[in-house]
Amino acid sequence: MRWIEHYRSRVKSAEEALAVVKSGDRVHVHQGCSEPEELVRALLNRAPELRDVEIIHLATMGIAEYARPEYEGCFRHVAFFIGSNVRAAVQEARADYIPIFLSEIEGLFKSGIMPIDVALLHCTPPDDYGYMSLCAGVDIAMTAAQCARHVIVEVNDQAPRILGDSFIHVSKAEAIVETSHPLCEYKQAPITEVHRAVARNVAALVPDGATLQMGIGEIPEAVLGALGGHKDLGVHSEMVPDGIVDLIQAGVVNNEKKSLHPHKVIAGFVLGTKRLFDFIHDNPIFEFHPTSYCNDPFIIAQNERMVAINSALEIDVTGQVCADSLGYLPYSGIGGQVDFIRGAARSKGGLPIIALPSTARGGAVSRIVPALKTGAGVVTSRGDVHYVVTEYGVAHLHGKSLRQRTEALIQISHPDFREELLDAARRSGILESRAAPAPVGM
Repeated sequence: MRWIEHYRSRVKSAEEALAVVKSGDRVHVHQGCSEPEELVRALLNRAPELRDVEIIHLATMGIAEYARPEYEGCFRHVAFFIGSNVRAAVQEARADYIPIFLSEIEGLFKSGIMPIDVALLHCTPPDDYGYMSLCAGVDIAMTAAQCARHVIVEVNDQAPRILGDSFIHVSKAEAIVETSHPLCEYKQAPITEVHRAVARNVAALVPDGATLQMGIGEIPEAVLGALGGHKDLGVHSEMVPDGIVDLIQAGVVNNEKKSLHPHKVIAGFVLGTKRLFDFIHDNPIFEFHPTSYCNDPFIIAQNERMVAINSALEIDVTGQVCADSLGYLPYSGIGGQVDFIRGAARSKGGLPIIALPSTARGGAVSRIVPALKTGAGVVTSRGDVHYVVTEYGVAHLHGKSLRQRTEALIQISHPDFREELLDAARRSGILESRAAPAPVGM
């Protein structure tokens, strides 16, 4: 039980623990709902004495005051995926965005391209063997801790204990800060009837026995709500939301037909509320792994009938998908979309799906456009896109010509914009001037 002595000798106040951070350091923060808020607050308190500290992470659900204007010069945030709490800073060039496939981030740490000075983790209290569990997600945090010069752990007795490749021994911690507080939660935006209509069209494509991946947002959550009549579904996903609880409890998700990791939900992290945190606590159906494993397209493809469900901000009539920016303005990130689209495409019986409402801004603009906005990032290329789904139907683009793609996407666009899209396609030369898509029911 020597680990107990080590643990006790490392317990410090948050202020004492964060004294290790020096000007010019790179600090990784455990992301999502696992954000170690007490450690972040202690780091903020040191702002007057620090300069040029780089703070890196995926999206976090808690505080991110280091990205506010008054901390400029003390801290600079670098986002692998932009959350709402740092979006203004990135768009105003007070913070940075690195566009990168989620599966490749950990390679930056391991290779030394992006060395980490300090890793801030959020963990459970140690078990009888001295192992702490990584709270609500392994994601890229495990690798960051393995590569960091200093590891500081916030130990929270309200954190869920997750299973899988999710444990760090107390001997790896340079400092331990004991806390007790609820985790920060991911607040899902309301799901509308349009989202449900899109979800019904997606659900109609999903076969029984499929293995699912769902991205972040209203559409993936709505799809989970539309799968209640399915059987023997499995999950292999970078992230799982609250909606998974109902499907597991109903027996719809049982993972029995999975060809890889049968009987297990494989995930990197969760984004949700206390209901989800309580459900994953010590629950053996869940097995968490680093994102470099969960999002590896070659691993993903080993799941037969792999269905990847991701969304987009806009898509042009040839199938180019923008999912991370509004024109030049960075908005979110590449995330795991391409990892799973490519993995599902190579899966036996797999279905790579991009699902989105046909319009935005209350119906004022079409999400299916003649051309992406100037400066928009192409997250998923038209060569990777197979299925596009809106509330008006399904367009199958794989192996289709530009003309066929354009016709198919116009057919699932909002009726108010079809004539405009058709005229633009004729002017651009994609469609002949006399060509028109087959009539679609309104």
